[in-house]
Amino acid sequence: MIGDRWNVTDDEMARHYPCDDIVTSPTLQAWRGVTVHTSRAGLWPWVSQIRLAPYSYDWIDNLGRTSPRDLVPMPEPVVGEHFTTAATRPCGTILAVTPGVSLTGRILGAVMSYDLVTVDEHTTRLLLKVVMSGGGVARPVISLGDLVMARRQLLNFKHLAEESAPGR
Repeated sequence: MIGDRWNVTDDEMARHYPCDDIVTSPTLQAWRGVTVHTSRAGLWPWVSQIRLAPYSYDWIDNLGRTSPRDLVPMPEPVVGEHFTTAATRPCGTILAVTPGVSLTGRILGAVMSYDLVTVDEHTTRLLLKVVMSGGGVARPVISLGDLVMARRQLLNFKHLAEESAPGR
């Protein structure tokens, strides 16, 4: 399907993600990935900070409010709490979390897993898999829309994590 894959390898698409345990027969699957030049420990706080803002195109999904550009001290994410905040409103639910490794949540009918995969001590792959059941004929539109928004989000996480990495 158009828009179902961006910057991921065949092996990254074939791997198991926590969202696969939640939506076992998806009608939509999309994979996105980015290489981040920092450790998994340096990237995780940014990914878990999705609870504060969407980190995508703020003028679209955050009513022009800028997603935080500094780390905010926060406890680890917990299953059952809200997944993100958009336009000052809590959205979605965290469904699974392995601190420092993976965060899975549901928002607007989609379930998404952010997985942090160590490449070496200074490099991490940030992988995102989005699944949903239903969607019907709108699946290609949903996939393309997610591609645009998720790509921006992952690139924002990359930039912020690399900018705040030790030695930069």
